[in-house]
Amino acid sequence: MQCALCEQKKCSEGKDCSTIKADVEYTGRNLGSMKISAQIESRYYMEKTRLEELILYAVGMGYEKLGIAFCIGLEKEAKIIHEILAQDFEVFSVCCKVCGIDKDSYGLEKLHNGGFEAVCNPVGQALVLNNDKTDLNIILGLCIGHDILFTSHSQAPVTTLAVKDRVLAHNPLGAIYSNYYLKHRFNAKD
Repeated sequence: MQCALCEQKKCSEGKDCSTIKADVEYTGRNLGSMKISAQIESRYYMEKTRLEELILYAVGMGYEKLGIAFCIGLEKEAKIIHEILAQDFEVFSVCCKVCGIDKDSYGLEKLHNGGFEAVCNPVGQALVLNNDKTDLNIILGLCIGHDILFTSHSQAPVTTLAVKDRVLAHNPLGAIYSNYYLKHRFNAKD
């Protein structure tokens, strides 16, 4: 499949271009998730922020315990989000530098030469939130790769509230909306 290159998108009109339709079935928690997602879309389309939708989703799913795995560079935002979510949920949050492990322990390249530099620890973040028995975990600005490790080790489902992009104020699609980036950085058509 190369849906991104398709000009027609006939699937939105009911056409099945795949071979998997007979294998797709939504039951149990998956069906519940689909129902809550459709409800949020139909009732609040272009009215609610991602944070508001997250709260509506978690309430709709009956989640009580939320976890936030955040980058230390977004500690201010993490505190605000933690406080907002704590109005409706039991909230646990864990910083990327949890455990204070030196990069030298794993032979990792350092941002600054010499001395101690704590490694980001996405597996540790997942273990902490697994121990807290969270119902849903939220990624807030984890580095590329770290988000993947966190997601693969989290026992609870994971959603992303913010993606790290230091250059574009955490808006990675800004590169796609910028003619400069498209032409000069990616040699792409706009």
